[in-house]
Amino acid sequence: MQYSHRPYGAYEKYVKRPLDCILSIGIMLIFGVIALLVKIKLGSPVIFTQVRPGLIDKKTGREGLFQLYKFRTMTDERDVDGSLLPDEIRLTKFGKTLRSTSLDELPELVNVMRGHMALCGPRPQLVRDMLFMTEEQRERHTVRPGLTGLAQIRGRNAISWETKLCTDLEYIKKITFLGDLKIILETVGKVFKREGITEEGMETAADYGDYLLAVGKIDQEIYDQKQEAAKRLLDLEKSNRRM
Repeated sequence: MQYSHRPYGAYEKYVKRPLDCILSIGIMLIFGVIALLVKIKLGSPVIFTQVRPGLIDKKTGREGLFQLYKFRTMTDERDVDGSLLPDEIRLTKFGKTLRSTSLDELPELVNVMRGHMALCGPRPQLVRDMLFMTEEQRERHTVRPGLTGLAQIRGRNAISWETKLCTDLEYIKKITFLGDLKIILETVGKVFKREGITEEGMETAADYGDYLLAVGKIDQEIYDQKQEAAKRLLDLEKSNRRM
């Protein structure tokens, strides 16, 4: 399937990208202070990196992958076999504060500056989440992923996966300056209220594949196949970065 996205107007075509860079520089003034606190509270490394799907390459018709940056919020505690302990154990009180205020996402401004992301757009999900999406849902990747987006002001992780992905598709149909400004202002308000950070009863949001399996929309065989495909894709990306 070939994806295409035509800029809605002059704002998206000429203003959105420069504005992303200007605002990112301003916000990053507090970056150093938080980095120091993470260093003191959690140690090194201060920055957590993870491969995420980004903008679709028009030549290949598939998503490009990039390294997303966040402040570290978890410890590296492991069990006797050397495996990482569950998220709810490794997530510290300080880490929860960073997440609830979204301050852990400030390093993503580096991604904005490098052109991997925008201030507003569909949030970059995990590579394994992407592989569970339908072709229509993956149209969300015809624009740069965002630091915040329409789905975030409508409920963030408190809304269903279906609603979240449909909202992303709604956003890409009409990208405007006033629309993005509204998203940014409402995001600030929700951050202060600390709304919709996680799903009810969970410290972190469920992956899309886990959700689909839990509600019976896919079977175990499909789940395992998609997870293995995600692993191969990440292994290939890691190999390419070493070359």
